[in-house]
Amino acid sequence: MNVERAQSIRTSVFNLPNQLTSLRLILAVVLFGMIAVQYYMAAMVLFIVAASTDWLDGYFARRYGQVTTLGRILDPFADKVIICGTFIFLLPIPQMLEVPWGLRAWMVVAVVGRELLVTALRSFIEDRGGDFSATMPGKLKMVLQCVAAGAGLFYLDYPDPAATAPTWVWAVFVASLWAAVALTVYSGVVYVIAAVRLLRTR
Repeated sequence: MNVERAQSIRTSVFNLPNQLTSLRLILAVVLFGMIAVQYYMAAMVLFIVAASTDWLDGYFARRYGQVTTLGRILDPFADKVIICGTFIFLLPIPQMLEVPWGLRAWMVVAVVGRELLVTALRSFIEDRGGDFSATMPGKLKMVLQCVAAGAGLFYLDYPDPAATAPTWVWAVFVASLWAAVALTVYSGVVYVIAAVRLLRTR
């Protein structure tokens, strides 16, 4: 019976959604390595694949009732690693610093700081029995961050991108980047307000 129970626990913990989330973490490490060695097109493709697993693991978890405590912890952690890590690796690239209205240090601080804040608030509220589920601004923020990161990698794949990248590539990158930063800050404020309201009712 103990063997059967242990097998059941292993099956539920290491289900397909959690395997996909774990794969996303592994892909993130490979992605950072590709950015470091300047394989930007390969990095962009890998980023798209990794980001797609975020949708897939959520779909399978809901579709087949495979939501687990590990998945609730691991999934947002993997999201934060791949998004924050990509922006951190992009920031010191000389060509990226030359982009007019492009990625700057304060933007990365805003992204990382917001993720740390929301993680702390979610842990604090849910430990007290509150519901701190993802909001629509938070989900849209993730989409825009993915578009900005992918567009940044695509932009960097051009030799001397400031001179050779088409204007539309620069425009997509800059527009998605600023929209992502703005929504990152806004969604952070939304979470803070929600946390304050929850605490006042307890």
